Amino acid sequence: MSLLFNLLWIILGGFFVSLGYLMGGIALCFSIIGIPWGIQCFKLAVFSLFPFGSDTRMRDYHETNSTLNLIANIIWLVFGGIFVVFSHLFWGVVLCLSIIGIPFGIQHFKMVRLGFTPFGREIIELDAIGRTN
Repeated sequence: MSLLFNLLWIILGGFFVSLGYLMGGIALCFSIIGIPWGIQCFKLAVFSLFPFGSDTRMRDYHETNSTLNLIANIIWLVFGGIFVVFSHLFWGVVLCLSIIGIPFGIQHFKMVRLGFTPFGREIIELDAIGRTN
């Protein structure tokens, strides 16, 4: 079922969302300073291309340096991440106004979490009933 929803998602605009993140990531990677934020844009591009059947979660405390992630997330929010968050919030609310759009709106709400704090987050695959593999 997630394959069908992912195909509909791509056809109905997910491709353009992903393309926007991909172009932003490439632009950020032109400068050495922007590479970490460009990599996070690539993460958002992959997640926004196939959001059904996947989710995000914070990495374990022992796997990441939480202080650096906090600083990088603050810089992300100040220099553009807040626009990502508001964009996904807006489209999530608009899509949830119709019954048919509710599953797609929920995917935008999932992208808000990744758009808010991309550093220290990982994309995980879910099984058929929504549990992590």
